[in-house]
Amino acid sequence: MDLLRERAADAVEEMDGPGCDPKRLERTYAQFALVNRAIAGWRGIYVRQIRPRLLESIAGPATTLLDIGCGGGDVPALLSRWAVRDGLRLEITAIDPDPRASRFAAGRNAGPGLVFRQAESSELVNEGRSYDVVMSNHVLHHLSADGLPGFLAESAALCRGRVIHNDIRRSPAAYAFFYAVSWPLTGSYIRPDGLTSIRRSYTAAELRAAAPSGWSVSRHWPFRNLLILDKAAHQSADKGSAGA
Repeated sequence: MDLLRERAADAVEEMDGPGCDPKRLERTYAQFALVNRAIAGWRGIYVRQIRPRLLESIAGPATTLLDIGCGGGDVPALLSRWAVRDGLRLEITAIDPDPRASRFAAGRNAGPGLVFRQAESSELVNEGRSYDVVMSNHVLHHLSADGLPGFLAESAALCRGRVIHNDIRRSPAAYAFFYAVSWPLTGSYIRPDGLTSIRRSYTAAELRAAAPSGWSVSRHWPFRNLLILDKAAHQSADKGSAGA
């Protein structure tokens, strides 16, 4: 499919426009919860990438997690509920620079240990904040080629453990699948912007080539890329090298 041969980095999603319809935007935020629960793959990421960290620190302080670009706030709310259900302590800070998203998220997703804030990741870096886990959902494809290195550097600076960026993996199959299943999601920007998001997203090879040294890219079901930096492992390796 020629439409997907190259990343459509200049394509613009309707909901990102300052003049987008506020009712459609709010319905989009609400429908994010359904879409992310169904196809973003966060249950598997929680089980394999986040819960083991919580179990490791079960006798110590609560694990802290930062969600950058939280949108409607449904993903951090899910993570909070899963941790509570597992009897594990997780304190989440979820940020988004868009005041519309922050207002919606704070109003709809209250939970124990869950704080929403309107902020850029750069603000938290300047404040000297750090977290055990830093994550994002569907943020990478929004970034320009010039903006990606800075975003990754900031997320790494904010993390003392593991960084997990979960994003769409572009492919004709992903486009066809979303086109087929998204038709019931009416009254929002989900369907047109979702298809644009797929066109803007990276293949695994493209993301691997764009990521700095130390980051790993793995394919995650369904149609996902996971871009991960394990700072704890790198720090252990550096100590081992120094000792040798």
